[in-house]
Amino acid sequence: MKRKRYSVGQIVAAVKQHELGTSVADISRRLGIAEKTFYRWKKEYGGLEASEVRELKQLREENAKLKKLVADLSLDKVMLQDIAAKNGKRAATPRGGALFAATLCGE
Repeated sequence: MKRKRYSVGQIVAAVKQHELGTSVADISRRLGIAEKTFYRWKKEYGGLEASEVRELKQLREENAKLKKLVADLSLDKVMLQDIAAKNGKRAATPRGGALFAATLCGE
C-alpha cells in the first residue's frame, strides 16, 4: 500500500474537526489513516495553527543542526587535547567557551 503524505494544513484541519465533534473513526476513514496515526497527529499538532506548526518544524530542524555542531566541536576539542597531551604539553582549555564562540563567529 502506497503511503500518503498529508500537508500540515490537512493535518491541522483534521484535528480541528475532531475538536468540533467529528468522531475519530469518521476522520480516519475519510483520510484513509489508522486511528493511531490520528492520535499521534493530535498529540503533536493539537491546539496549533498551520503557521505555528511550520515554525515548530523549522525550530526543530535548527535545534538538530545546533546539536550536531556542538557534538562536532566537542569531539574536535577532545581530539586536540589528546594530541596536546601526546606532545607532552598541557592541553589548553579556553575559559568561558572561547573556542566555541570563536568557531561560531568563523574566527
